[in-house]
Amino acid sequence: MLLLRCPLPFLLLLLPLGSRPQKLPTRDEELFQMQIRDKAFFHDSSVIPDGAEISSYLFRDTPKRYFFVVEEDNTPLAVTVTPCDAPLEWKLSVQELPEEASGEGSGDPEPLEQQKQQITNEEGTELFSYKGNDVEYFVSSSSPSGLYQLDLLSTEKDTHFKVYATTTPESDQPYPELPYDPRIDVTSLGRTTVTLAWKPSPTASLLRQPIQYCIVINKEHNFKSLCAVEAKLSSDDAFMMAPKPGLDFSPFDFAHFGFPADNNSGKERGFLKSSKFGRQTSPKPRVDLHRVCIGNKNIFTVSDLKPDTQYYFDMFAVNTDTNMSTAYVGTFARTKEEAKQKTVELKDGKVTDVFIKRKGAKFLRFAPVSSHQKVTFSVHSCLDAVQIQVRRDGKLLLSQSVEGVRQFQLRGKAKAKYLIRLKGSKKGASMLKILATTRPNKQSFPSLPEDTRIKAFDKLRTCSSVTVAWLGTQERNKFCIYKREVDDNYNEEQKKREQNQCLGPDTRKKSEKVLCKYFHSQNIQKAVTTETIRGLQPGKSYLLDVYVIGHGGHSVKYQSKLVKTRKFC
Repeated sequence: MLLLRCPLPFLLLLLPLGSRPQKLPTRDEELFQMQIRDKAFFHDSSVIPDGAEISSYLFRDTPKRYFFVVEEDNTPLAVTVTPCDAPLEWKLSVQELPEEASGEGSGDPEPLEQQKQQITNEEGTELFSYKGNDVEYFVSSSSPSGLYQLDLLSTEKDTHFKVYATTTPESDQPYPELPYDPRIDVTSLGRTTVTLAWKPSPTASLLRQPIQYCIVINKEHNFKSLCAVEAKLSSDDAFMMAPKPGLDFSPFDFAHFGFPADNNSGKERGFLKSSKFGRQTSPKPRVDLHRVCIGNKNIFTVSDLKPDTQYYFDMFAVNTDTNMSTAYVGTFARTKEEAKQKTVELKDGKVTDVFIKRKGAKFLRFAPVSSHQKVTFSVHSCLDAVQIQVRRDGKLLLSQSVEGVRQFQLRGKAKAKYLIRLKGSKKGASMLKILATTRPNKQSFPSLPEDTRIKAFDKLRTCSSVTVAWLGTQERNKFCIYKREVDDNYNEEQKKREQNQCLGPDTRKKSEKVLCKYFHSQNIQKAVTTETIRGLQPGKSYLLDVYVIGHGGHSVKYQSKLVKTRKFC
């Protein structure tokens, strides 16, 4: 048996023309393998090779026909057609090969056109037909000899497809075999994770062939083949640039497909505006589809999903030698919804402490009892930056990132209700203090300068003292400075862990207090104060903290400063 590897006119010339039947040569395996490796050999050919998968393209409403020859009766035959991104209509039929030439025994060959018509004008016997987007098979353990025709049609859109045919289906087995239960099981379901499990392919477990599993995740639908996934993922419309049917072009004349010539291969690929075949296309929207290949494991946890969202999961067993794949039965699952959080009620003018888990969120509600012209939200983030959103009766008024102390003043509205959403840091847990008030003069948080660092003057450093400075504001506030002796190996990482700005002076030992003083300046450029801290030990390290205390008693800590006295003076 032979599936020819030459264009149809040559196929016809090879058909027996004498009075005695003549078999076509059998497959030369060495030559065949060489030709299969050369993918260009079958490019745009109308003849299907034996034992190799071909990829091709269909224009909408334009049928395409492929041929192959089975030499002997009772030959096994398997044909697989894989639609990629659109349903296909396809039909397989067979007709007898001419065994004797006409010409009344003269021995003269018939004209080529008569031979061609003799074969192709006949409809043949239909063996199988299918319409849809499933991967479909025709399998026969005993097929008659003849010229086989595979007719394909896409009525929906231009599309890709794949065809595989073989006369040795038992030995070839290029597609991984599915287990007796080809379903994907959802074994665990969380808010952002889904764990999947499946039975291994017998091709891997029994035949020991190299198989890897590829998982595809998306929010739209399941896929029936890996080439359908690849078609969806592809952002390259090269095949859509193909010439219209009937035009004579070389399959390797890439300019017809909108690609630049080889001498421009180092440049960015772009569509040729001068090409008469090119069609201008707009960029595709980003496809929300993910594919991950995980080797030969048969359990996998998909993470970083969105809560309360339906996802579709497909699994493909891929033979890494042939790069051919088989689809398991896909599944879908909805992640669990976010736990409904209790909404904290804010009282007018009262500071509320809030703790948020890593990547978590908290909801607060503020409903002023009286009419108001303005509402003020003061937020003090103790550690890393937090995100704040404020909605009034469902309308978004504010969305900001807050680090340190921030104050937001919004226009009020009678009988309005405010919903505040606080989202924590990705680095770790978040702590903050928040105050909401309709009284502009009710401010518990002290005002802060933009720069809350403490500066140390190295030239003024002695064996028993250090001199530091920090910025103030135009508002008169109380400042308290504290010192604590630390080891010489105390580093920035340890200091960062202690940078909770919400911990006030009441958490410090009395022995660590240096002094407290009031300070402000109407000229913001001159709002700087200095202080010399005395009574220190030579060659020792100290951690200095400055606290500013507002009228309501709430304190905010400046950034800590690590200093060291001179060892020798």
